[in-house]
Amino acid sequence: MKIRLASPVLMPDSIVDGEGIRAVLWTQGCLHKCPGCQNPQTHSFDDGFLIDIEEVKEQIDALEGQDGITFSGGDPFYQVEECIEIAKYIKSKKMNIWCYTGFTYETLIKLAKDNPKIIEFLKLIDVLVDGPFILEKKSLDCVFRGSTNQRIIDTKLSLKNKEVVLVDKYYTEKKVKNKRDRIYI
Repeated sequence: MKIRLASPVLMPDSIVDGEGIRAVLWTQGCLHKCPGCQNPQTHSFDDGFLIDIEEVKEQIDALEGQDGITFSGGDPFYQVEECIEIAKYIKSKKMNIWCYTGFTYETLIKLAKDNPKIIEFLKLIDVLVDGPFILEKKSLDCVFRGSTNQRIIDTKLSLKNKEVVLVDKYYTEKKVKNKRDRIYI
């Protein structure tokens, strides 16, 4: 089985794509096309690299010092079967999984009625960052998300409780001050 990725290699040592030090798997393909998207090069379903999933697993095996792996993109839910295969392998390595999607959690649950693979993938995800990026709601105060409409969701508790359960620790009242006009030496 192959997956279309925006990068042929996992990006290790990210500190902005979820809690801890993480490797990021950038999926290729997204129909959300959010204005101001941080990764517009991942939108096309024809670009990127078609990679054998066994090669991705080898890259996971070679990782050192990573707390977990983040699925980003693009939108991983457009390649749900391929992502399930990789997520199962990640879980076998006792690593946690974060996933970014432009779909809301509620939309994914509705779509799962026609595609149960969506639920299978959600069950493997520890934390889901959901919702489209909305440029008008962009905020530097958001932790691990770009706009205030996006949510950081405890996926396992949400599935169990049949309602969205947020990861509260990421919703603090810290305000980021613009320090771009200052020079620090």
